[in-house]
Amino acid sequence: MWQARHVQAILRELYPQCAVEILGMTTEGDRVLDRALSEIGGKGLFTKELELALLDGRADLAVHSLKDVPMQLGEPFTLAAVLQREDPRDAFVSSRYASLEQMPSGAVVGTSSLRRAAQIRRRYPGLLVQPLRGNLDTRLSKLDRGDYDAIVLAAAGLKRLGLADRIRAMLPVSLSLPAAGQGALGIETLASRQELVGWLAPLVDELTWCQVAAERVVSRQLGGSCRVPLAAYCEPTGKDGLWLRACIASLDGEQLIEAQASCDEVNRGLAEQLGERVAQSLLAQGAQAFVPVP
Repeated sequence: MWQARHVQAILRELYPQCAVEILGMTTEGDRVLDRALSEIGGKGLFTKELELALLDGRADLAVHSLKDVPMQLGEPFTLAAVLQREDPRDAFVSSRYASLEQMPSGAVVGTSSLRRAAQIRRRYPGLLVQPLRGNLDTRLSKLDRGDYDAIVLAAAGLKRLGLADRIRAMLPVSLSLPAAGQGALGIETLASRQELVGWLAPLVDELTWCQVAAERVVSRQLGGSCRVPLAAYCEPTGKDGLWLRACIASLDGEQLIEAQASCDEVNRGLAEQLGERVAQSLLAQGAQAFVPVP
């Protein structure tokens, strides 16, 4: 809802003559909280109901956290805009410890992400990493009542909801490489609604779109879903370049393959080529062994 209201406010300022209304919806990914996303269908569970609303005309556009958007949109749909990225890093939240480094062997860390879990297990094999589902308030409540010694969340969500004071430490990307699209908002529409694409053009942040385009290619080439501990993060280098890093791991974090590449220009075509190069490098090193058979 924060994301929808954020886009609503921007559109109302851009087009004061236009009524911009929010159609609140609860997706299956929000409702089913007793099982991991990897067990119940993955990222599409956060977009399916919204796409049905686009198809039947109840909604004109859908606002998504881009890391929850499937890497391949269905034929009727298009990604019409990508907004400026919030902090893409993961955040360490705990009332008992100041950092992962301070946690003793056997302490319990909660996370909903196989990607985070694998990277934490690799660096801190003595910690117990346990699944954690629910909205942000639910996850924080579970921490506060002592179900976990610490939890790891996306920094962007905490900052957007005014909860940055709960962050004890930011995890460097060298420890926890972010998910493709993490921290970015995307707006989905029907591909046939080209007038909407034009209206949304002022919301586009081209640098962010190039970054997430590279990241999403890596994820798409490796069957990216909630079932794969896969990370991909692209950042600008200097004025005109991009640097893409990616890794894929076994669930226990004991095996991990990394790849990186850069380009000297910021545009979507080159960004997608960058993603292809990094994906092929991972595959050449045996990444397919970590991708579950459909």
